[in-house]
Amino acid sequence: MTSQLTPSDFLAEQAIHRDIAVIDVGSNSVRLVHFRVEGRSLWPIFNEKVMAGLGRGVHDTGKLHPEGRDIALRALKRFQRLLDAKGVSDRHVVATAAIRNASDGPDFIAEVAQRTGLRVRVLSGEDEARLSGLGVGAGIPDAKGMMGDLGGSSLELTAMHDGLPGRGVTTALGPQEILDDGPMDEAAVIEAIDAQLLASDQLTGQGGAFYAVGGAWRALGQLAFARFAYPLNVVHEFSLTAARADELARLATRLSPASLRGTPGLSSRRVATLPYAALLLRRIMLHGRFERLVFSAFGVREGVLASGLPPALLAQDPLIAGAEAMARPNAPTPDFGRALARWLVPAFGALETAFGDARDQVLHEAATRLTDLGARHHPDHRADLARGSVLYAPFAGVNHAERVFLAAAIHYRYAGRRSVLEDNPIFHLISEEQHNLAQMLGLSLRLGAKLSGRSPALLDRYSLSVEADVIRLEVDESVRDLYVERSVSLLDQLAAAVGRTGEVVYVTGRGGRA
Repeated sequence: MTSQLTPSDFLAEQAIHRDIAVIDVGSNSVRLVHFRVEGRSLWPIFNEKVMAGLGRGVHDTGKLHPEGRDIALRALKRFQRLLDAKGVSDRHVVATAAIRNASDGPDFIAEVAQRTGLRVRVLSGEDEARLSGLGVGAGIPDAKGMMGDLGGSSLELTAMHDGLPGRGVTTALGPQEILDDGPMDEAAVIEAIDAQLLASDQLTGQGGAFYAVGGAWRALGQLAFARFAYPLNVVHEFSLTAARADELARLATRLSPASLRGTPGLSSRRVATLPYAALLLRRIMLHGRFERLVFSAFGVREGVLASGLPPALLAQDPLIAGAEAMARPNAPTPDFGRALARWLVPAFGALETAFGDARDQVLHEAATRLTDLGARHHPDHRADLARGSVLYAPFAGVNHAERVFLAAAIHYRYAGRRSVLEDNPIFHLISEEQHNLAQMLGLSLRLGAKLSGRSPALLDRYSLSVEADVIRLEVDESVRDLYVERSVSLLDQLAAAVGRTGEVVYVTGRGGRA
């Protein structure tokens, strides 16, 4: 059951906007994701996967795997009962390659409807390619290059242009279509892969980025975390150069099954097909001459959700929306973050940027939304808990260095010590200059909150600016009595962090109401 959504359904001021469930009946698994749509944020609040293996044997028999069919039906019945109990009526159920390729696929869909009342939409290969591309764009709005979604039976390839999907094709390059029982014949598999990739006419040596979607390739990301000692174990927007990606793929084909099974975060079910997924990735990177590999946790399910949302909503920044959705329940004054963002503009306009003007603006907006993220935590643990929440939140539209920058800013917002971050390898993912700017941002958040007591009206009575040797705070005479010793100390800390001195100037007539 679905309903039409309008932009008014997604106003950021609303605390909870819409609960939507997407169920994906794939060749390997059946998965339910219950999303809470808050502004532009697509927040997964319940995620359950059942490994059914529906597609096993379809290539040989033309029919769904009998045991997998039973497991999938039980999973779908469970999902239906869960959604009924939760009161989630907005449901989208899609099926991919295994169902569309099997001769008994229509019978299975009819049985699902009879047992559960769920209406299953069987996606064509082109539909799946387009929706996977939409999902990647929802998670990485500036995606440019080629998206590849590897499932059990198929591989979809979709051109990406500024976060929007272009031409998409489907190929029979899932492991269930290519691999036989027994050891993988690498030469024969390469021949089969190359034949289909060339026939698809999608990989023309275009270069740019390749966006990898699907559980098998996410498992490669987990292998990279372990073998390359990468400190931030967040798959979404984890990026590797082409050379590093090739090293990873070769490693995955050389390691024994026992070594792969011992990799933290790597499911034992992925071990059998991981060498094939790695080999396929090598051939794609070669034919496309891609310069970097980017992993995406967003795919067809997020694409199904995004396809029903208003374009005006999708045009909004997902990181800012995600930050607001995450922090708003804790915020004593929900609109204070927006006022704080405006207040910071003059000060940071005089400084070098951390990631460029446009990205810094987005990061500052997100940081100000998060300024009260730790409001309900114990004061002794706010810095640690808020920092960790930002590092590992399921945010969209933020790469790893930007995520670390944001976490550092929130750390300093709650008086966290610099040595804590300097001893943590995660924070070596940003430069010293970026770290300094994150520290200034965090201390500015702290100062603004302290000066105003989180009141937008009072915040307007102060102005912060940065000059060559001075950070100047202008204080309206009407709030002179609010500028007390603690505020003096915070201004001095802020100035010292960027090698300047603090200066206070009292003025009259700054306006606003206090």
